[in-house]
Amino acid sequence: MKVLVVGGGAREHALAWKLRQSPRVSDLFVAPGNAGTARIATNLSVGASDIDDLLLFARKNGVDLTVVGPEVPLEAGIADLFEEAGLRVFGPTRAAARVETSKSFAKDLMRGAGVPTAAATTFTSLAEALEHVSTAPVPMVVKADGLAAGKGVVVAQTRDEAVDALRAQMEERRFGEAGDRVLIEECLEGPEISVFGFSDGTSLSSLTAACDYKRAWDGGRGPNTGGMGSYSPPARALWNDEMEDRVRIEIMEPVVEALASQGSPYRGVLYAGLMVTAEGPRVLEFNCRLGDPEAQVILPRLKTELLEVMIRAAEGGLSGLPVEWDPGSCVGVVVASGGYPDKYATGYPIGGLDSLDGDTIAFHAGTREGAGTGETISDGGRVLTVVAKDAALAAARAKAYENVGRIRLKDSFYRSDIGAPE
Repeated sequence: MKVLVVGGGAREHALAWKLRQSPRVSDLFVAPGNAGTARIATNLSVGASDIDDLLLFARKNGVDLTVVGPEVPLEAGIADLFEEAGLRVFGPTRAAARVETSKSFAKDLMRGAGVPTAAATTFTSLAEALEHVSTAPVPMVVKADGLAAGKGVVVAQTRDEAVDALRAQMEERRFGEAGDRVLIEECLEGPEISVFGFSDGTSLSSLTAACDYKRAWDGGRGPNTGGMGSYSPPARALWNDEMEDRVRIEIMEPVVEALASQGSPYRGVLYAGLMVTAEGPRVLEFNCRLGDPEAQVILPRLKTELLEVMIRAAEGGLSGLPVEWDPGSCVGVVVASGGYPDKYATGYPIGGLDSLDGDTIAFHAGTREGAGTGETISDGGRVLTVVAKDAALAAARAKAYENVGRIRLKDSFYRSDIGAPE
């Protein structure tokens, strides 16, 4: 089979790495890819959002399955385009992807399906939103309705912080159209987990979970990032058979059923960002794809062939396929360029990649191949995710950090507390 992976980050490298393990995959393409995917697949000079060019390539080259990594092409309707052309695609349609691309849509969907989530009010008027803030209890959460590259959510500890967030989103248009509509919701308390399940539109696979770290620096300090590391599975106090059943029954299945009833069956991987409160799990947000860096610690634990899971999700028939997960632990540590997520420099050679242990993986994100040099060069804010797996979390963590220490990249940094005991 010929398989095309859309995207160029560490999530897409992890997807390509896992798909390459299938003996049925003869040709593997990644668009646009990075220096890591270039070693296991053919990179294409096509952007992830150039959906017409991606369709043209898939048609011309007889691609049997297209796997969409990021959310932006899903919002643009890549799955609709490929389905209309009669091509198999893994990823939800534009309508189903609204669970991520419109927070107000997701909130209304959850209310209608009885899914537990934070109370929220939606505003299209800045004046009305400011009036609400003047009396709403603090802390409160201010969310841009649309996609904002993971930066459209502000936990405001004071009313002044909430006002600043509203003005940035609705008046200054910091996130463009994403701030046309804004949600103000109650602030929940508790540990967070990310839960993932594959869906074919009606059936849902077994679930798995991970914990990720959004802040740039140790101890949850510093600016929000796209994610500085992750581990899977969470501690048994947070993620166990009872919690999986509860999340399935109360959250994931009702959302899949609600989307199907609206004529927008969800085919792909459904990602629920949850907070485990004293009253039980509550949805913070849904995403319409695998997380990054969560994908890097989840996919190494997947025992079932990923290609088969994706084909069945795209075509139906997941209910007859047991999706199994390795009970061991996986830890991923992100190596980032100095200054990320703000201003940072790129173009530095990366050393030490050939010194990693054989069972440790460096999933590439912001990397490129040096022209004619064979070197791997930094080319983004998040550069690598170094991933290690072991039976116990502590052992996986120790292995990951031992290998991270072998990476040589000028001005780089990483958090030292990924997977550390609370």
